[in-house]
Amino acid sequence: MSTEAEFNYFDTTSQPAGTVKPWTKVDAGGASFGHRRVSRTVHDLRKESPSEFNTDVSGFGLQHWPAGEKDFVDDEAVRGAYYDDVEAVLRANCDALASNAGAGKDGANNKVHKVVIFDHTIRRRVPGAPRGPVQQVHVDQTPAAVVVRLINVWRPISHAASDHPLAVIDWRTTAPEDFVPVDLLYPKRADSVMDDDDRGKEQRPSETNTKDSTEGYEARGETMAVRRAGGKRGLAMRTPHTAFVDPATPKDAKPRESIEVRALVFYEE
Repeated sequence: MSTEAEFNYFDTTSQPAGTVKPWTKVDAGGASFGHRRVSRTVHDLRKESPSEFNTDVSGFGLQHWPAGEKDFVDDEAVRGAYYDDVEAVLRANCDALASNAGAGKDGANNKVHKVVIFDHTIRRRVPGAPRGPVQQVHVDQTPAAVVVRLINVWRPISHAASDHPLAVIDWRTTAPEDFVPVDLLYPKRADSVMDDDDRGKEQRPSETNTKDSTEGYEARGETMAVRRAGGKRGLAMRTPHTAFVDPATPKDAKPRESIEVRALVFYEE
């Protein structure tokens, strides 16, 4: 099954003269660049072979992994039991990859040693939500921003994400010149001096209260593992992705709700 949709790409001709580096405000509106609309065909990942589409080969993979947490409104529950679920997903996914089989330093027993979850974001396409779906083809980190594997585990909340679903681009179809470094301007939290744990604490941004930060339709019960950066030479390094408007989405579809958890994955060797 496939669908045709339009996607927002960085317009390299839109930068004002004299701009040293592109920038954009996270969820606040405002950027130093514009976008160009590109029509693309989107394929259903469920119809594809897991050996051809995983975090090593294409930069992303799909797994059926129901979570104990259902509503994602209790921050303590998310950071506790759900973070444990995500670590289990990552260990099962990464240990099974072909790149971790065989003999020698890069093969036998090259299992996950430690998973460090450092952030999560809940996105709801409803008025007043701190974060909504991002409709711009992007990656979250540059390879220089991380020295180990950084993986994003994404899943819909409460219902299938047929409204503004997630699309990913196969790493193998990209080239280094396809990527444009962009500075992101994030809102500064009022309690940031007393509490330096930013995990899942997004707030509605203010146009005047920002700080610089360097660049960097799955069904319920399914998770998408997306490689953000890092990995061994010859494997997928980063995965462009975006939310998009699917013309085939039913008119009565519930607004998109999803959670993404970001983690550093360390190996024994």
